[in-house]
Amino acid sequence: MKLKMISAVIALLTSCGIALSTSAAEKKAADIGQREYMNKCVLCHGQSGKGDGSAIDFLKVAPTDLTILSKKNGGVFPVDRVISIIDGREFVKGHGTRDMPIWGKDYSLEKSEAAEYYFDSPYNMEMYVRARILALIDYLNRIQVK
Repeated sequence: MKLKMISAVIALLTSCGIALSTSAAEKKAADIGQREYMNKCVLCHGQSGKGDGSAIDFLKVAPTDLTILSKKNGGVFPVDRVISIIDGREFVKGHGTRDMPIWGKDYSLEKSEAAEYYFDSPYNMEMYVRARILALIDYLNRIQVK
């Protein structure tokens, strides 16, 4: 029993050491927030976040420049407002209606996809969704103009 516990601790420490020694390129590849942005936002808001995405010619409402959210809010990134826009609680004309928002229910619809990764351990779908939204919020905060 003690041997199993010691082996588990050694395995954990080894994996932590490997995780801490990742290169800058590997860290960039693991930027979940940036990946979320590139998968969900780039079409309308563009790679730079300035609202110059490739779908701009097809939109009735011009996309918001996501790089000036802090500037427009007195220098403070509006976390609560951005969360409510992303999760669909706050209506944004360009995101569609609440019945079929471009954003709102996307993550929750991915429940079955997430479940295949957590089939052997319990997970909370709300926490999964919240983590992805917070990663995206972190990325948006990092692209704010100074």
